[in-house]
Amino acid sequence: MSELDFYAHVATSCDVFGTGIGSSPEAWEAAVGPDYFDDPGTGLLRRDYGLLELSFSDAEGLLSCFGISVQVHRLIHGLSVPVSLTERYGKFAPRARFTELQAAILSLGSTIEPDDLSGDVHRYRVVGSGARIFVVDDPDPYGSGDHDVDAEKAHQPGDVWALSVSPAWWGPR
Repeated sequence: MSELDFYAHVATSCDVFGTGIGSSPEAWEAAVGPDYFDDPGTGLLRRDYGLLELSFSDAEGLLSCFGISVQVHRLIHGLSVPVSLTERYGKFAPRARFTELQAAILSLGSTIEPDDLSGDVHRYRVVGSGARIFVVDDPDPYGSGDHDVDAEKAHQPGDVWALSVSPAWWGPR
């Protein structure tokens, strides 16, 4: 298995190791591991695993997950990947190309539709799951001209920026 398998699974199934929206922080720790940073707020909690970021709310009583975000763009800067993910999927490359992720998602029988192609980052919707994929379109959005297209640590057009799972996105599936 590869990191593309992980991304495609999250995009189509909206979970990580069977843990998803509505799960408690304890369930996420049991599934992904104990190496995270918690950023609490009033009635909210952001849990940061480096690659994986989770949002929790106590709006329904106990804290439960309302957002899953896979921050692929962080990998180019060497940020961490939970050990549980590398044990299952192997080493994660510093970048993921949208065309490769799209092929992996299509191989699972899902389709992808453009959701918003305006701006510097394009958004695509995975039909059936409602997950969103954010893709770099313009890596030099301010036109400063200092973007080195050959630099290893520079984002390129077609790089996956992030994946997002949230009931707010679901609407018609």
